[in-house]
Amino acid sequence: MKNRKFIAVIGSGQATKEEAELAEAVGQEIAKRGAVLICGGLGGVMEAACKGAVEAGGMTIGIIPGDSRLAANPYVLFPIVTGMSQARNVIIIKSAHAVIAVGGAYGTLSEIGHALQNHIPVIGLQTWQIMKNENIDPSIIITKNPAKAVDIAFNLI
Repeated sequence: MKNRKFIAVIGSGQATKEEAELAEAVGQEIAKRGAVLICGGLGGVMEAACKGAVEAGGMTIGIIPGDSRLAANPYVLFPIVTGMSQARNVIIIKSAHAVIAVGGAYGTLSEIGHALQNHIPVIGLQTWQIMKNENIDPSIIITKNPAKAVDIAFNLI
């Protein structure tokens, strides 16, 4: 298990249909390549990614913000209960070799910030872009294709 790649999939707990489809495809690709998917363990993008991974025979870990493993979506195989609310975002990021962001709100942006601060590659599908001095910061690698997002993640690990 120590040698397996861990890829975090982050995004909103309220995903659009398109975001859910992208996340599910990302989960499938992660599983096909033998990596472990780690996420916040709840609904939306997290649930869709876990669904894709589990249906492709993969492993999923959910870092749950509350006090009950029952809060995990049905596709989380290993729920980790933290009782830490959004502070659990740091655990998700620090446990990953790469991060794939699908859509997302401010919680996702905070996870992206933690990843970039810790030199963990971030690949984005319909997610945030960061501007600095009126220029787009290239730290988040943007793609439109779920398989390509996973390819990029593996190449950067």
